[in-house]
Amino acid sequence: MYIFVGLGGALGSLLRYLLSTTIKSHGDFPLGTFLINVVGSFLIGLIAFYAEKNNLDSRLVLFLKVGFCGGFTTFSTFAFEIFNLGDNQKFGTGIFYAFLSILLSLFAIYLARTLVIKSF
Repeated sequence: MYIFVGLGGALGSLLRYLLSTTIKSHGDFPLGTFLINVVGSFLIGLIAFYAEKNNLDSRLVLFLKVGFCGGFTTFSTFAFEIFNLGDNQKFGTGIFYAFLSILLSLFAIYLARTLVIKSF
């Protein structure tokens, strides 16, 4: 089982690196990490609810959910960016980033669940 998690994590990490070097920040706002975490939240919701509804193989779920999504999203970078914004006296941007990231990530999971319930 560990190999599925490791392979998924490697692919997720590579995609995160590619996107984070491609998507530039918008002013002080760390847009790359923000988009990666919101999209990753949607994907993990989609995978989890689809897997539950369709009884997917547990190895595939580990590969996609724990491995790929775990490697793709990045809470530690999110926390570090908020810390740096505060450290650089950008408190408003840091609070906005934290609030918007959490709110939209939860909404993305809700959308994924709704999509699975209605479509699959």
